[in-house]
Amino acid sequence: MFKLSEIKELVKLVDQSSLQELEIESEGSRLFIRKPVKTEQVLVTAAPSAQQFAPVLAPNPAAAAVQAPAAQSSTAAAPVAADAGLHTIASPMVGTFYSAPSPGAASFVSKGSEVKEKTVVCIIEAMKLMNEIEAEVKGEIVQVLAENGQLVEYGQPLFLVKPE
Repeated sequence: MFKLSEIKELVKLVDQSSLQELEIESEGSRLFIRKPVKTEQVLVTAAPSAQQFAPVLAPNPAAAAVQAPAAQSSTAAAPVAADAGLHTIASPMVGTFYSAPSPGAASFVSKGSEVKEKTVVCIIEAMKLMNEIEAEVKGEIVQVLAENGQLVEYGQPLFLVKPE
């Protein structure tokens, strides 16, 4: 039988990694964790007789409807960014994006902020390490592309900067 604290830690590890699925069997119990696709909802069900936990994935039409326009708008914005000569600050690693140095603190930068090459724009937490991400260019933040607490992938665009 898995302890709730162990399950929570495993879910957190899978969420912060590039793994899509994790399956563990121990002492007659089986644990299966799978990241949902953006158009799926996760419902957790317990089977008391088998002492197993298993996610049940169900299509979410509302999420699909929300995701489709968002995807279209982001692809429409990408050519504009390239044509406008904007610099993209991308995530150098997989981790959790934090816009501020601590909870409740003001964001490092926001839309309209002036930055220099060494200006810290965010923190990416990876494996319990807080990594400060710098602007890399001098200019103005045109758009913030990630939300506070969001899991980001390697190479994912975080900010658009209009260089001076």
